[in-house]
Amino acid sequence: MLLVDTNVLIDVLQDDPAWADWSIAQLRAQAKVHPLAINPIIYAELSLNFSHVEVLDKTLASMQLSVLELPRPALFLAGKAFAQYRHRGGKGNNVLADFFIGAHAAVIGCALLTRDSKRYQSYFPTVKLITP
Repeated sequence: MLLVDTNVLIDVLQDDPAWADWSIAQLRAQAKVHPLAINPIIYAELSLNFSHVEVLDKTLASMQLSVLELPRPALFLAGKAFAQYRHRGGKGNNVLADFFIGAHAAVIGCALLTRDSKRYQSYFPTVKLITP
């Protein structure tokens, strides 16, 4: 299983001039090796680009992306990682999406395809990252 971060999917959906080619190539290559998935946090972030849930669901199906539920141990780990972030001087007041995504990958033991590795490396060092 490979969790695909929102930024990679946005690159493809918006045909980002700097990143679409890399993201498309990675999705194609990784799909040959792993089933691709997102979670409800990524789904919510993607929904900002769609006017109807049916269109988002059809797009995910065409990209062969399944939606995995977040297990409670991942939710717990996300809270602990956020506490570390705050202890290190982070200013956010709410648990950030990246903490849910990183914790999910850590708990289920899967790699994460992302362009934003800094926070994942800092708070979820056991997660294998596929990055540019």
